[in-house]
Amino acid sequence: MDKRTLGKNGPDVSAIGVGALSFSNFYGEATDEGSHEILRKSLELGIDHIDTSNVYGNGRSETVIGSFLEKQGRQKNELFKIASKVGIRRDEATGKRFFDNSEAHIREQLEDSLKRLGLDALDLYYIHRRDARLPIEDVTGTMCELVKEGKIRAFGFSEIAPTSLMLANSVGHVAAVQSEYSLSTRSPEMGLTQLTKELGTALVAFSPVGRSLLTDDPHPYERAKNLDFLKVNPRFQEPNLSRNIEAGANFRALASDLGLSAAGLSIAWLLHQDSNIIPIPGTRSVKHLAELVKGANAKLDRQTLAAIETALPIGWAHGDRYSPDQWMAVERYC
Repeated sequence: MDKRTLGKNGPDVSAIGVGALSFSNFYGEATDEGSHEILRKSLELGIDHIDTSNVYGNGRSETVIGSFLEKQGRQKNELFKIASKVGIRRDEATGKRFFDNSEAHIREQLEDSLKRLGLDALDLYYIHRRDARLPIEDVTGTMCELVKEGKIRAFGFSEIAPTSLMLANSVGHVAAVQSEYSLSTRSPEMGLTQLTKELGTALVAFSPVGRSLLTDDPHPYERAKNLDFLKVNPRFQEPNLSRNIEAGANFRALASDLGLSAAGLSIAWLLHQDSNIIPIPGTRSVKHLAELVKGANAKLDRQTLAAIETALPIGWAHGDRYSPDQWMAVERYC
């Protein structure tokens, strides 16, 4: 698999990574054995970048990755470049989310993440969501100190605006910005793709297959209504969901004509947008993983890229990408 650089100072990683949110029960029941199989197959297929977070399954995702690495013996530190995140908390009394970018919380949670993963340092550590109480320059200073101490090798931010990226990067190089980016969510093209390219920052694209809308098997309403995130997400509520599934029919047909799955073509399209873009699809299926890798290895000509834009033009998706609660601490910039 082709390599891409995770920030201007490296390291080089596989063109796609694995989003380990799927190792929790976020999109359906996950087992440790199934997640380990995904990690084994990833190595076989040339994937060496894993993205997780301290809040995925309340630490479960990191624990599953750590238990897999522990089985690898002396090789465990050489197999993957591991990224994790910090900054989202829940009030124990109410269960409501809040956001904490304080140095004390970042350091405490980093130690917990390293313990679960069984690592001495993270290759990449993200601020998962901005804490509006703190200037991003101060938070960046904390991350720079962790790099100097050898606890992390690089840092990034998730779901920030280009203006925030400029402020953070004035303090220290931001290796990666993680943002939802796909054929169904094109907002990064309003400044973020351009600035990350200019700064040598990787744009790590999560939900690159539109939370299933850009696959051959989009979640039907009966399935979506049983998933906590999707059942309140506007794109998966009726009548939006039926309209979105119908709108994707031509794209699914185009992918089939090209000998790819719809998810594979979605990944191929993203990789053709620019060389600093690194999609991190999540999956619980080895078969689906192989389809994603086939897409990552596909070469698309200009005619095919134009056909994709015709099938799914900018703005085709019905409904907002987040509910009001899901938008909390996500920076809107256009």
